[in-house]
Amino acid sequence: MAVVDIDKEPKWYVLHVYSGYENVAKQNLENTIEKYGLEDRIFEIIIPMEDVLEEKKGKKVLVPRKTMPGYMFVRMKYGDDIWHAITRTMYITGFVGPKGRPICITDEEARRMGVDKPQHTEVKIELDVKVGDMIEVIEGSLSSFVGVVKSVDAENQKVVAVIEMFGRESEVELGFNQIRLKN
Repeated sequence: MAVVDIDKEPKWYVLHVYSGYENVAKQNLENTIEKYGLEDRIFEIIIPMEDVLEEKKGKKVLVPRKTMPGYMFVRMKYGDDIWHAITRTMYITGFVGPKGRPICITDEEARRMGVDKPQHTEVKIELDVKVGDMIEVIEGSLSSFVGVVKSVDAENQKVVAVIEMFGRESEVELGFNQIRLKN
């Protein structure tokens, strides 16, 4: 019997999967793990997701969205003997690495890619707001005030709006989480 070099500690590896079939690939890999008894070698399978707040019919709704379509992360104790079981799993095209040979990523890289997340995660809000739109403040000390959007910083999820307070107009900076579009 051949000697197989197996990682002593579990590490994160990245798999290429068919884009749009990440959930099916994950389920297939879970079936492979069960079929070949790999529970002591493969510990976690993660499809990187983020919750995005979208406005639908005037209400804000949290919607999960894949952050890295076409990729799946696996925390495992790798050995060459496991390579065939994983790469022959339906909807998995191979490992990320030179010539399809796996290279592990560090825990810090996994955290930066949203795989090994810390407890507090920030929610990205998707709001289709443009300069000139009427908005209503729904959170904070200016709650229930109405204003007009003067500028939008989508990357930082902020707007500058002109709001009438105490008989005069004032510019205020508001986060996407503090406003909603006024009909």
